[in-house]
Amino acid sequence: MNIIFQIVYSLLMWISNVTGFTYNEVNIIAYYIILPFAYVMLADRILKKHLLKVLYVVGISVCLFFIKDFTTFSDWLFQRSVDFLLSFHSLGWNYIVSSVLICVVFPAIVFLVMFHFAFPKFFRAIFRHLSYSDDQLQNNIS
Repeated sequence: MNIIFQIVYSLLMWISNVTGFTYNEVNIIAYYIILPFAYVMLADRILKKHLLKVLYVVGISVCLFFIKDFTTFSDWLFQRSVDFLLSFHSLGWNYIVSSVLICVVFPAIVFLVMFHFAFPKFFRAIFRHLSYSDDQLQNNIS
């Protein structure tokens, strides 16, 4: 868990250094804007619509318009997120464990499931390739 946490933390810090946004701002942008938008795009792909993307962009734009100071807002929302993750202490999870499970593992599982339904041919092609026996692979290589 510590390794995954450090990788994600380092990536967000690198993005912060490259973009000039604070760590908290990058975190909020990634987890509250970009990741949900990825889910919305996959949902639209599954539903064969464009409505959710449009509604999401309009909704986020309106929200961002009313935020007077994004840094202050990000600091506030980041602290609320930390408080939420710390609340899992009752399950025996520390901040790192809850961060990795709730902010990395769970979103990755949801993303993969949605990606599977959004791009079924892609997954069929992968599993068809993975289902080859060793003999079939050897024949294909020869």
